[in-house]
Amino acid sequence: MIDKIGKITLYVNDQEEAKKFWTEKLNFVVKFEQPMGPNMKWVEVGPSESEFTTFVLYNKNLMMTQNPAANVSHPNIILSTTDIENAYNKMKANNVEVGEMMKMPYGSMFSFKDQDGNQYLLRQD
Repeated sequence: MIDKIGKITLYVNDQEEAKKFWTEKLNFVVKFEQPMGPNMKWVEVGPSESEFTTFVLYNKNLMMTQNPAANVSHPNIILSTTDIENAYNKMKANNVEVGEMMKMPYGSMFSFKDQDGNQYLLRQD
């Protein structure tokens, strides 16, 4: 019935700033970018060209205007890596705000924040 997770919307204050964060600091690629009228564009980023699932970087203020009931406050997203130590060191070198490394019986992980202060978790699966 459902084959894949396609897109996850991240509500951002500034699409260009968010695009720079994901591409320059986390090495994501722009998968799709298209104007959608005079004051809006559709921007999707992903970890690689071959990855199907993308983040849609959607303007937070525009969404609140379009749908005042929308919850734009905090994404609840866990990302995965096969090399947690390397990812942690690269993010720190790229001046990404990272939390402490947590070594749990079920895996190692740490939190990090994007350009708007939204918090994510990166876990080694």
